[in-house]
Amino acid sequence: MSAYSTAYQALTRGRPLRPAEAAQLLAALRRETGEELADAVERDLSGTCRRGPQDTDAEFRRRRRDFGAAMRVVNAVRNAAAATAPLPHQRNRSTS
Repeated sequence: MSAYSTAYQALTRGRPLRPAEAAQLLAALRRETGEELADAVERDLSGTCRRGPQDTDAEFRRRRRDFGAAMRVVNAVRNAAAATAPLPHQRNRSTS
């Protein structure tokens, strides 16, 4: 089951989620959304950055350079979506 459908079911059934469960669900949703976005952009780029029949070598080199730069951004989006967020510093220690 996808993270989106799990979140939707949790919201519509009225069952409260524990904080750890909600954090895991949001992380999975972020990961799925990032992957879907990166895949869609990659599909779009692969169609627009191909060599055309009328392209000169310089135009093709420019397209290939632009494709490489765009793919670096797509891979950065994938890495950011898959990264786990660090836990915040816990400042709730007892001072007594």
